[in-house]
Amino acid sequence: MYALIEYKGKQYKAEKDALIQVDKIDLESGKTVDIDTVLLTNDGTNVVVGAPYVAGAKVVAEVADSFKDKKVLVYKYKSKKDYHRLIGHRQQYTNIRIKDIVLA
Repeated sequence: MYALIEYKGKQYKAEKDALIQVDKIDLESGKTVDIDTVLLTNDGTNVVVGAPYVAGAKVVAEVADSFKDKKVLVYKYKSKKDYHRLIGHRQQYTNIRIKDIVLA
């Protein structure tokens, strides 16, 4: 059984006990998050597609940990103008573990 969910503007495939990397959530480890923006559910025999969301379906997830991704360097340069800038960025993510998928 799996569900396609939309969370913070991005779509993810959620299966039971799966670990999903999402944008940073300001919650402590062990807290639960209910995600009710379910786009599609599949229980092995029935596929339910929402318009845009499946009514009554939700995904229960537990916050695992937060971390930073590796550094991405952005270098700006204009030739013959003595202009160059080096900017670094580290995106912050949170791992969530899917505990349960509640169907409609």
